[in-house]
Amino acid sequence: MGYQWNWSIFGSTVPTGETTYLVWLLSGLQTTILLSLSAWLLALALGSLTGVLRTVPSKPLSTLASAYVELFRNIPLLVQLFIWYFVLPEILPFGLGDAFKQQLSPLTQQFLSAMLCLAFFTSARVAEQVRAGINALPRGQRAAGLALGFTLPQTYRHVLLPMAFRLIVPPLTSECLNIFKNSAVCSTIGLLELAAQGRQLVDYTAQPYESFIAITLLYLVINVVVMGLMRIVEARARVPGYLGSK
Repeated sequence: MGYQWNWSIFGSTVPTGETTYLVWLLSGLQTTILLSLSAWLLALALGSLTGVLRTVPSKPLSTLASAYVELFRNIPLLVQLFIWYFVLPEILPFGLGDAFKQQLSPLTQQFLSAMLCLAFFTSARVAEQVRAGINALPRGQRAAGLALGFTLPQTYRHVLLPMAFRLIVPPLTSECLNIFKNSAVCSTIGLLELAAQGRQLVDYTAQPYESFIAITLLYLVINVVVMGLMRIVEARARVPGYLGSK
């Protein structure tokens, strides 16, 4: 194999001279983490609300929530990303689109579009997990909450959701990991997250193996940290008597 390995490339300065290639990668890692965490928090909130609405007795609300899930779950992520970034600013009313394009920096435009895209795409999947968690509970729990004098929203808040969320920690862990991995797609609109910084490093150094090995290791570190944290949460939230409990 004639390839010349050069791991010292990460300590070399970039052509502009203000930093090193390692700092480029760490900057991309920071963007990936900030993007994924902000999108995850929004996805968890939207998905929880939608998942609850899918289980309420109101037919219009459950139908609306089902349409939301089908819309964002069945359109490819890349297509949604292009819609958020290229199409939506052109159709926003009241000058909002012009303000988005003219008053915000390109980096902010890319970050906001990517965050909203990942959040709405993931929220549809979270909604299905929340719906499944609620439906997995015995029907008597809802009836018991209503019999105690709780309103339906109070029954969800104090009886159903605390139990449902404890049951769906494992699938939520998978969705949280997926949002970090899906963030790599956002480089297609120019956002310099981890994968984009790695490709940029290859363009400047012609050292692809070192670059992509480093990116792979950084993604593995992210996944290990997320899985470790979620396992702690799962262990503390485990419900005795249910599948997987001890």
